Amino acid sequence: MFKRILIANRGEIAVRIFRACRELDIEPIVVYSEADREALHVQLAEHAYCIGPAPSAKSYLDVDAILTVAKNTGCDAIHPGYGFLSENADFARRCAEEGIAFIGPSADVIERMGNKAAARELMKSAGVPVVPGSDGDVPNARVGAKIAEKIGYPVLIKAAAGGGGRGMRKVFDPADFETLFEEARAESRACFNDDEMYLEKLVLNPHHIEFQIMADAHGNVVQLGERDCSIQRRGQKMIEETPARVLSPELRAQMGEAAVAAARAAGYVNAGTIEFVLDPSGAFYFIEMNTRIQVEHPITEIVTATDLVREQIRVAAGLTLSFTQDDIHPNGHAIECRINAEDPSHGFMPAPGHVGFLHLPGGAGVRVDSGLYAGCELPPYYDSLIAKLICWAPTRLEAIKRMRRALEETIVAGPVTNVDLLHQIMYHPQFVRGAYDTSFIDQNLDTLVAWSAGVEPEEAEAAAGSTAELAEKAPAADEAPAAAGDGTAAEPAAPATPVATEKEA
Repeated sequence: MFKRILIANRGEIAVRIFRACRELDIEPIVVYSEADREALHVQLAEHAYCIGPAPSAKSYLDVDAILTVAKNTGCDAIHPGYGFLSENADFARRCAEEGIAFIGPSADVIERMGNKAAARELMKSAGVPVVPGSDGDVPNARVGAKIAEKIGYPVLIKAAAGGGGRGMRKVFDPADFETLFEEARAESRACFNDDEMYLEKLVLNPHHIEFQIMADAHGNVVQLGERDCSIQRRGQKMIEETPARVLSPELRAQMGEAAVAAARAAGYVNAGTIEFVLDPSGAFYFIEMNTRIQVEHPITEIVTATDLVREQIRVAAGLTLSFTQDDIHPNGHAIECRINAEDPSHGFMPAPGHVGFLHLPGGAGVRVDSGLYAGCELPPYYDSLIAKLICWAPTRLEAIKRMRRALEETIVAGPVTNVDLLHQIMYHPQFVRGAYDTSFIDQNLDTLVAWSAGVEPEEAEAAAGSTAELAEKAPAADEAPAAAGDGTAAEPAAPATPVATEKEA
């Protein structure tokens, strides 16, 4: 087992990895930028080293600075968390060259699966369903337009190196193809220093379903169930839950088998996620593999009673998985809400600043992963995610009720957050029934933002419904077979009375 691990990240995930190291009796070494000098992960650590000024490119993305600290402190492994260098094949390769274990897959696998077009071809060869699309790179807009005509509109232009919704454009009208292709390519070049593009048929209003994978270097591959990530805005996930209400046991088994086949085809080792879109007909398609720990991993941990970060470390040290497929029996229902320092009423503008009074919820079935403390500063240089609120209960309805209560208890005085918006989603009848897909936020954003601001437009009351109406509208058993008997359909979904917000505190 490792003796000393450098945590090459910040915020809540740095704290999460720090805790796993401590429980394994491994000494954690943390790094920070000048803007994070007083951050929680720095406050907790005995050994913390500044690696540069605030901008990510000069600190958390500075490979030489991070490796210098790792070597000077005698670290035998580096955990990259998510974001930053977590899916950087060159960084993983440099770690290997320095004799430092990279806690994640090999550089070759990161490279192979990081190119979305190449990953798509690999999945096709492994028999994993993929969305109809181009075969490999699309060299220019003219060629792309011809391919789009063959595929049939609407189509999705995607950056081969893309992620997080960047380098993507939806095209409904052939007349817009060239302009949108060049926009997507320019964005990909700016974000990823790569302009390779490919096309896929756009699956309208799908569910976004991902499967958690853990694999070791001894040939063991285990899938730990799915997460429904369909509540998202502009490709950025907001709420995740497990199990997915939309899946029947048979479909869940098929998708789980496909996820394992995908991981084996990639030669994958460590934690990863296989992402699918599920269309309204029940057909599912591979879209990408995330070669890192996911932001939303806690809900899987809670329902499977596992510690995925701990398992990552064990696997990177050469040990076998501590569980088999037969050991995985998901129990109950878990929901995660991502708390961001952003202002939904002003276009989700980032809202960094000083955190004054802070109260985070607790109680049975409530977990908070956070880098916050009262008096801390939220710098403007990084992602707006400041905390993850996770609630577990025996049934989905109970988990929703628990999340409502937990969000009501969450007070972050100072920066504006999306807590009230998340709270309103927990009351929306579509969410309560589980009758939502990736179009949910686009369809309901104006009403949700109005509710969260304490304003009830005319459509809000009509959308809310009563207990009886909601029971009438509940999906039939064959529409939501995985959730039969959880009582969700009978839950009233009137909009909540707005609670005190950060601005009012």
